[in-house]
Amino acid sequence: MTIDRLRAAAALALLPLLALTACGSGGTVTAGAQAPAATADDPVAGVRKADAVAALLPADVREAGVLRVGSSIGFPPGAYYPDGTDKAPAGQDIDLADAVAKVLGVRLERQDASFETILPALASGKYDVGTGNFGVTTERLKTIDFVTYINDGQGFAVKKGRAALGGRVTDLTQLCGLTIGTGAGTTFEATLTARKGVCAESGKEPYEVKVYSENAATLTALQQGRIDVVMSTINGLRYQAAQPAAQTVFLGEYHRLDVGFAFKKGSPLTPAFRAAVDRLIEDGTYARILKKWGTTASAIDASRINPPEHNR
Repeated sequence: MTIDRLRAAAALALLPLLALTACGSGGTVTAGAQAPAATADDPVAGVRKADAVAALLPADVREAGVLRVGSSIGFPPGAYYPDGTDKAPAGQDIDLADAVAKVLGVRLERQDASFETILPALASGKYDVGTGNFGVTTERLKTIDFVTYINDGQGFAVKKGRAALGGRVTDLTQLCGLTIGTGAGTTFEATLTARKGVCAESGKEPYEVKVYSENAATLTALQQGRIDVVMSTINGLRYQAAQPAAQTVFLGEYHRLDVGFAFKKGSPLTPAFRAAVDRLIEDGTYARILKKWGTTASAIDASRINPPEHNR
């Protein structure tokens, strides 16, 4: 088999794992219907409405019974399409949002959107809430309110067999002279852009940043040697590295961040969402969801509204 055919085969094998990030396809997926008791495969099934928590919603929302969600569908374990974009998405973020909706007694209208468009669309009123592994940062807190549900963050990965970086990346100067691929509008892009001068300060060749709007495109670029390193979510890169077809190596945690549901600044929905997440933590549903997706190490003890950005 030729090198080109090997690369093509690798890319095809990875697509089911990573799935393309949806770009405003216009499809709507609903959640919140009654279901049988929870199982290991479906920890959300047994979740029921909590009247005291639902009462925290604004009256007009309770009456309408619907929330519009801008959802970035990227790759597991966060959110992805296991059976194609014409089927329902799955993942940790999907399960958590659906469980919160059940506690609140509302139905979600989930609209696929590219990651970088969701936060601006919240401000314009297009969506009531945004999901997509949005990290809480000082800059985002200026215009967005967050209700936290997990602690994830930033990490790096390389193609298996690449020896240039060796082990864990703890300092961006380790990336000097390399090409880094990351997602558009992410905390990763912001970090790399803000710190781009560290290489010159150390007398080294600067790193180059290539931005992609689809996660699958980033991974394909890594497999084909067009980028040297990927910067993405800790949980996503760990999950990816555990899949033999991915042929990647996780290079460790670089910076931890709280991750939360995103809302326009001043949204009246945040107290209800925080109480709903706490309810799921208390009744064990939260732990079951994280166990299902292999992200237990990222669990939080309680949800918070607008916590300050982590120092590390």
